[in-house]
Amino acid sequence: MWFKHLHLYRLHGAPELDAHTLTNALDEHAAKPLGNADARRLGWTAPAGRLGSGQRLHEIQGHRLLSALRQERLLPASVIKEEVDDKVADIEASEGRKVTRKEKTALKEQVTEELMPRAFVRSQKVDLWWDTRRQLIGINASSRTRAEDILDLLRETLGSLKATPLATQTLPIRAMTTWLGDPASRPTDLQLGDQVELKAKGDDGVLRARQVDLDSDEIQQLLESGRQASKLAVSLEGRLSFVLHDDLALKSLRFGDALIEEADHADDGDDALARLETDFILMAQALSDDITRLLEWLGGEAQREPAAQQGT
Repeated sequence: MWFKHLHLYRLHGAPELDAHTLTNALDEHAAKPLGNADARRLGWTAPAGRLGSGQRLHEIQGHRLLSALRQERLLPASVIKEEVDDKVADIEASEGRKVTRKEKTALKEQVTEELMPRAFVRSQKVDLWWDTRRQLIGINASSRTRAEDILDLLRETLGSLKATPLATQTLPIRAMTTWLGDPASRPTDLQLGDQVELKAKGDDGVLRARQVDLDSDEIQQLLESGRQASKLAVSLEGRLSFVLHDDLALKSLRFGDALIEEADHADDGDDALARLETDFILMAQALSDDITRLLEWLGGEAQREPAAQQGT
């Protein structure tokens, strides 16, 4: 249940939906098996899987947990190319002529349509946390593109949702570079980890370092040469550690031992569904508090007006 990554979005005038109304909307956009001609499909599924008896929404103390199921057929381009090449060779041999580019395009579409039903299906569940009190959404996705896909599904489900990526007054890249170069500037409850990515302003590319002393002379020299920290591993007094990215994404989340132990000692018996909800509310409350702290470190939240395409 514990999120590994987090892409954050600020909601603007989100519709007030009770659990029953939202559940009905999720049911209408539930995940369905791929049809033979479908390359991919996205829909809502039960966060608890088979244990949840189809329950697609868990809401506890204003925190909502939703899960989307992304299904995608895997049809390697090399397989399509090989099949097309064989058909082209057969035509050229039997008809004694060169196959045109237009014909090759049509053959490629034909081959793709023929092979699609036999392609393997890859499924991926993506969890979404919705803090209704703070009007904040966090998506447990490895990339911003994947997160946006889930947000688009939620917009389609609700009919209208204005949301923008969470932004801060101080750019993360500026704050991370300052923290890295000046220990005195670091908030009292922030600790640096052992991972960093440094970008150069020119064409010198990106330098990535893991398991290093971020206060070392080598790192300081790189900063003095003009490089900036675009990713930085940090922790909040043992409560939460993550790699902060320059777009405010939190990657490689690790929750503190005390929180994990609290979840382990919760009195939920052998009820797997109760255990999921216990883990979720503890995680959600911790994330809510720590994100508030992170925003303070970054000078507070920057106000953004949602663009028309982000909220229709």
